[in-house]
Amino acid sequence: MENRQYYVYLLSNRTHRLYVGMTNNLAGRVWQHKNHIVAGFTARYNIDRLVYFECFDNPLDAICREKQIKKYRRGKKIALIHSINPEWKDLAKDWDASDAW
Repeated sequence: MENRQYYVYLLSNRTHRLYVGMTNNLAGRVWQHKNHIVAGFTARYNIDRLVYFECFDNPLDAICREKQIKKYRRGKKIALIHSINPEWKDLAKDWDASDAW
């Protein structure tokens, strides 16, 4: 059986509007957000900067964590981002598009 990784991530735009998501292909999903492949909240508000992520081996753990973070108030989400990325840098800025798939 293939050993897969699952990710919970937070994206932001230049005004720090936030989006929380979960995926098993972080590079690919971030590429979709950056290229506005899927219409919706992130495309509408140009939310395309990866500012935080966590990795899990178990998809159920990732789903639970995503739900937990989504329930956080904005201040707690910001504190989470600041814990690893106080400058809100795009953690995927230098990722190669070929890494996406």
